[in-house]
Amino acid sequence: MTFRGKEVKIIFSEGAIEQYKELNRIVGKELQRGVNSSVHQSIFRSIERVKEWLKENPFVGDQIKKSQIPKYYIEKYEVTNLWRIELSNYWRLIYTIQSNEVEIIDFILDIVDHKDYDKIFGYKGK
Repeated sequence: MTFRGKEVKIIFSEGAIEQYKELNRIVGKELQRGVNSSVHQSIFRSIERVKEWLKENPFVGDQIKKSQIPKYYIEKYEVTNLWRIELSNYWRLIYTIQSNEVEIIDFILDIVDHKDYDKIFGYKGK
């Protein structure tokens, strides 16, 4: 798929792909047992939906202010921009955008629940 004449690629970090594969494994087992609706399935479907949105428009998420980018992402991935998309059941998909003259890459860094998201961004629980 292209966006403004550039090919759009979706790439997962090692941690994000592990979470994605684990959700896929759980969903597969649930479907084998005849479970057709679950929290895991809802989260997995929302990730699949977001992947399609990102292919259509890499900037579809909420951009995080540079001053609010956690040091974790700067140090681990050397990001200069960070984006967030809300998934079902209060999960979040965190990504960065890289571009050159030929392509745009949405690099998915994390797929996290709300508790881990708050921890990464330094938000205090109530």
